[in-house]
Amino acid sequence: MSVVLATAGTDHKIRFWEAPSGINSKTLRAGAPVNCLEITPNKQFIAAGCNPQIRLFEINDNNNPDPVLTLEGHTAAVTCIGFQKEVRYLFSGSEDNTVKIFDLRGPNASCSFDCKAPVNSVVHHPSRAEIISGDQNGVIRVWDLGTSKCINEIAPDAYSDANNPSTAAAADTPFGYGQRASIQSVDISEDGKTCVAATNHAYVFMWDPTDSANFVPISKFRAHPTGSYLLKAKISPDCRQLVTCSSDQSARIFDITRHGNQGFVPQLTQKLDQHKKWVWDCVFSADSSYLVTASSDQTARLFNLRSGDVVKQYIGHQSS
Repeated sequence: MSVVLATAGTDHKIRFWEAPSGINSKTLRAGAPVNCLEITPNKQFIAAGCNPQIRLFEINDNNNPDPVLTLEGHTAAVTCIGFQKEVRYLFSGSEDNTVKIFDLRGPNASCSFDCKAPVNSVVHHPSRAEIISGDQNGVIRVWDLGTSKCINEIAPDAYSDANNPSTAAAADTPFGYGQRASIQSVDISEDGKTCVAATNHAYVFMWDPTDSANFVPISKFRAHPTGSYLLKAKISPDCRQLVTCSSDQSARIFDITRHGNQGFVPQLTQKLDQHKKWVWDCVFSADSSYLVTASSDQTARLFNLRSGDVVKQYIGHQSS
């Protein structure tokens, strides 16, 4: 199977699609609403984050519709999952305030980190044994898996300008109500040179994470209009594009190519607004030329990013 495209939702189903034709080729029952979905880099397994279990299915086994492994340990909804690139372990974040590591040799977590707030997003550093987490208290943490310690903690919305901490009073504006905005999504580029965090107030922060203990601020910008929620931010495999998904029913593409950090401002290049409800999730193709988005309108759409056109629409889920 050269391309694996799968979607899931609150209808308890995981659907596999033939990307070019839009045919639903296979359906699995997750047994619960699915909050997040991740395919292993070797395309052998797919993991579904539920409440509170994580269920692992074998993709190419058409004779066994049941999970091959159910991971236990979280005590609330699992909001985000991922795999180490060699599939040595799975990492997850949950509304139970923890990030957990599962080595996949058994059902129980081998390591757990306390984030002190519900976790919305986790991502693995491309070349280091580090996990970056973002939580509902507006805090980003870098966890060193070797020492099992937090080596960096950032609260970006504690000030209004990512490069100017002197504007700290902005956190007490009527928009912020004196509280940090929730970190909805974090991501890091494949070359390890760019880290992004997106808040529910539709702002995106960018850093140079070369020094894991001291992220260097690059930029802060509003990705979607005032009053909309930003739900997902993802960097393309070629490290040149950033996509953001929002409650304004759109996904937006930004050019994040830069030659130095000083004064950098990402440029909006495309607005994909064909969905009819909130756009919750997205994923780039391996060559960064296509994007798949998933929405509350019960569809997923495949976009050609060269033209901005919808190539295919995937319809079959009974709920978001």
